[in-house]
Amino acid sequence: MRYKNRGNRASKEGFSEGLNELGKRYGDVVSLGADITSSVGMDAFAKDFPQRFISLGIAEQNCVGAAAGLALSGKVPVFSTYGVFAGIRTTDQVRISLCYNDVHVIIGGAHAGVSVGPDGATHQALEDMAVMRVMPNMTVLSPCDATQAKLATIAAYEQCKGPVYVRFGRAPFPDFSEPEEKFEVGKAQLLREGKDVSIIATGHLVWEALLAADMLQEKNIDARVINMHTIKPIDREAIGKAAKETGAIVTAEEHQVHGGLGSAVAEVVVQNQPVPMAIIGMPDRFGESGQPEELMRRYGLTAEAIVDKAIGLLGG
Repeated sequence: MRYKNRGNRASKEGFSEGLNELGKRYGDVVSLGADITSSVGMDAFAKDFPQRFISLGIAEQNCVGAAAGLALSGKVPVFSTYGVFAGIRTTDQVRISLCYNDVHVIIGGAHAGVSVGPDGATHQALEDMAVMRVMPNMTVLSPCDATQAKLATIAAYEQCKGPVYVRFGRAPFPDFSEPEEKFEVGKAQLLREGKDVSIIATGHLVWEALLAADMLQEKNIDARVINMHTIKPIDREAIGKAAKETGAIVTAEEHQVHGGLGSAVAEVVVQNQPVPMAIIGMPDRFGESGQPEELMRRYGLTAEAIVDKAIGLLGG
């Protein structure tokens, strides 16, 4: 494998580093906390820039309203809490206060997916990408590891003008992106060439996709691996090219099978280059408490599951 794990890190660490870097570079960046600043990686910003940090307590909908007001006053607010609260509880406020006004607010959706682990179903964000990507004017970013989470957070400020949702996790996972890599919003990252099948993954499943490609290579199946770190706007060109050149696509995400990456890719495929597809994600159910690795295996969010789906598509 070309990409090497430099050590497991939580992607919330990358969000924290990216937010701090924005604080150093840009004086208009402010952050809003919802009583769990340490859990989502905002404590460093609060410590280094206390005059630009506001704690609003457990009042997520109020945070969105305050962020909209700050944005309309010339600031670029960053608001973060668990994804189930940042991206789902606040849906009405996000839709009207942020998206309708098309204001530049960065939302950090933490604790994404079942890999949150022991917190259980109530705190495992599995529907957030679906909710956020349907909102007009919203950009949705889903970085693959801690290093890319830092790059994505910086890009959310430097490359975007309207509301941005950045999705990241709590549990440590392989950190394999290079710090000097270019992160371009809306442009997928081709991690591995292949001609037999394309694996399009996002978030923690990107590493599993790379592992799956190695396993498929042992079976003489040449798999292309694409990191779709931007869910909206989706890279239609990369998807169309993958469909045309490989003839089959497997998507993988730590999200419900409905409405997330798989749905977004299928929308492009069916309109432009119909090919056989398989979607790997949560099978239309809630998660449960458990260790992250156990839950990923239980729900088939693994390299082995990707291999099985790819072989099935190819008639193996």
